[in-house]
Amino acid sequence: MDTPSESRWPVLAIDRQRRGSLVDQIVAAIAEMVNRRALPVGTKMPSVRQFAKSNSVSTFTVVESYDRLLHLGLLSSRRGSGFFVARCPLDAGADPVQPALASATPGSVDSFTADLYSGQSEALPVGSGWLLPEWYGESTILDAVRHAMKIPAGRLRGYGHPLGFAALRQHIAACLSDELFALEPEQVLLTHGATHAFDLVLRTLTRPGDVVLVEDPGYSNLLALVRHHGCIPVGIPRDANGLDLDFLARAAAARQPKLMFVNTVLQNPLGTSLSPAQAHRLLGLAEQFDFWLVEDDIYRELAARGEASLAALDGLRRVIRIGSFSKTLSPVLRVGSICASSSLIPELVRVKMLTGLTTSEINERAVLDAIKSRTYRRQVERLVQQLDEARQRAIDGLSAAGLTPLARPRGGMFVSAGWPGPATLERNGKLVAERALRAGILLAPGDFFTLEAPSSTWFRFNVAYAAHDALLGFLHSIR
Repeated sequence: MDTPSESRWPVLAIDRQRRGSLVDQIVAAIAEMVNRRALPVGTKMPSVRQFAKSNSVSTFTVVESYDRLLHLGLLSSRRGSGFFVARCPLDAGADPVQPALASATPGSVDSFTADLYSGQSEALPVGSGWLLPEWYGESTILDAVRHAMKIPAGRLRGYGHPLGFAALRQHIAACLSDELFALEPEQVLLTHGATHAFDLVLRTLTRPGDVVLVEDPGYSNLLALVRHHGCIPVGIPRDANGLDLDFLARAAAARQPKLMFVNTVLQNPLGTSLSPAQAHRLLGLAEQFDFWLVEDDIYRELAARGEASLAALDGLRRVIRIGSFSKTLSPVLRVGSICASSSLIPELVRVKMLTGLTTSEINERAVLDAIKSRTYRRQVERLVQQLDEARQRAIDGLSAAGLTPLARPRGGMFVSAGWPGPATLERNGKLVAERALRAGILLAPGDFFTLEAPSSTWFRFNVAYAAHDALLGFLHSIR
């Protein structure tokens, strides 16, 4: 049987009108060719540019498609040589679980991923990233929004300041200067939440093909965003003991990364924090191998005082700090911030204006009004107490259902837990999540947070909902 070569690669039947991304179609088509052995093991795939040209798609689409096929185990990469077919899913020696995870009821889990962010689903949001509305202090937020709507008429002209609402930047700079590190308001750039901040950093500091280090497991949206920008994500293992810094050192020496994203405090999804010793060594490795550190610091207000801060240790020379108010106020108020060196801020501002102009001054005024209110500090203290109590209930309930935490959280919103032993055809993250959805429960399986399918079955649980009888009853039924 003739097999495709780089010089004679067939044009795939890509339907641009069909529901589903081009990446999904390319991955499915190549997986099918591998499955029927039209692409035998060892076949060299066309280069990214060759594939893109043959199929009239962007190189970004091809990079993401190849990356997904790598993580499905269907392709392998050899530095300097390209991509090769690694195995057939039906090979006798292949892992029988992985192809099942890749193909079982395609798209059904992805179809409800948006519900984990939208808040519109009627299902119990156990895998979500928001808390019960009453935990946020509804009156404080509503009063702040009403006050922000009284914006002076003169402010209704124009788009606002490129850096964001000046009074809020001044407040952020003053608070961080008191608690962590010296900061000027001109070093604060406001964004549409933390994800927008990640996007601006990637747009500013990376190019397609750059290596970006990420925590594994780590924030699911960030992993997808790195791939979307055509960068190559390299996972640095993180567990109950923190980051595997020896692995990081080897990866940095071999791959020459441009930057690394790291959740120093109350990491999502594990809920752990880096020790001061780990933070110091991480900064040393960034210095040694010359890469940026992007510190995702959105959970700091929920943590105990004195936790390690990369930005404080570094003084924003090599560290870029990302902040947000979605965890202490409300995810509806999409306001985040980037704190960076005075030399980097102008380029970040330029990219912000090119890609979306300014941010919402009304939202920023509402956030400022809320966090300056007399009740805000007491509200955060009460929120931390509620989370502590809910976390213990969640751990007790999950343990009774046979699940073991991956790590003991230091605080925050999440507990990640799962069943010991390897995943099976009957009990793996995606299939259990689909069963849960049919039972009216939204789960976030470990697959969302890892670069490769996890070897065991685990989920990230929001502690505000994780002790609910409906969830615990469902978990008890999974045997």
